Amino acid sequence: MNRDHEALLALFDREMREHARPDGPGVRVERTGDVVRQVGTADDWNAVVWSDPDLDPARADAVIAAQVAHYAALGHGEFEWKLYAHDRPADLAHRLLAAGFEAEEPETLLVAPVADLSTAVELPDGVRLRTVSDAQDVELMARAHERAFGSDWSRLRHQVLARLAEDPDGFVGVLAMVGDEPVSAARMELYPGTGFAGLWGGGTVEAWRGKGVYRALVAFRARIAAERGYRYLQVDASDMSSPILRWLGFVALSTTTPYVYRSH
Repeated sequence: MNRDHEALLALFDREMREHARPDGPGVRVERTGDVVRQVGTADDWNAVVWSDPDLDPARADAVIAAQVAHYAALGHGEFEWKLYAHDRPADLAHRLLAAGFEAEEPETLLVAPVADLSTAVELPDGVRLRTVSDAQDVELMARAHERAFGSDWSRLRHQVLARLAEDPDGFVGVLAMVGDEPVSAARMELYPGTGFAGLWGGGTVEAWRGKGVYRALVAFRARIAAERGYRYLQVDASDMSSPILRWLGFVALSTTTPYVYRSH
């Protein structure tokens, strides 16, 4: 990794993790000892988002056990430890597994300066983009997500509805529509006080893949981020979206893996 990328990763770690802000209404960020964690209701994203780079093997197991106990005391049956490849100690992933966490699919942390990205929205014939403005639009987002990914959107539905109702300036939802049917949906989380905005979603139904819809959604959100003064876009990218994003100008800074603890 070159020095520019190292500096950008350090900025990301500091602004988005060590000094994390709550990602929605009704949640809080707690800084305690060696970790920063987000805490909300069972329907919110509950997670350890940062651990001290100086966390050593002698303390690591006790720190992990303390987080398990904390979320259990709140009655949460599930929470995530969002681990990055450069986190320390080097064997933290193995310690999480030994403590009962389960690793989900890793993703690539990609970042791009907004000024370097194209904001030209080019859509295939018959597709139009529009922003999400009400609960009916959220249902269209859910339909697109479930058709594209084949996964349940109930928890995200709760989170997006809360953002739309209580923090609309920190959230942008986008629908790609063909007639009255959603063929793709995406969202952008805006993090005031940082230079970063995050791109999430972007799932496209199978019949419309490979036609430029995903690229158009990225450009559309990049334009909004630029208008609102954000310097960087960040994506936790799957293997499917990573090549497209790299081609658009994003660079890989690390990988991130959700380690999920589920009480039994």
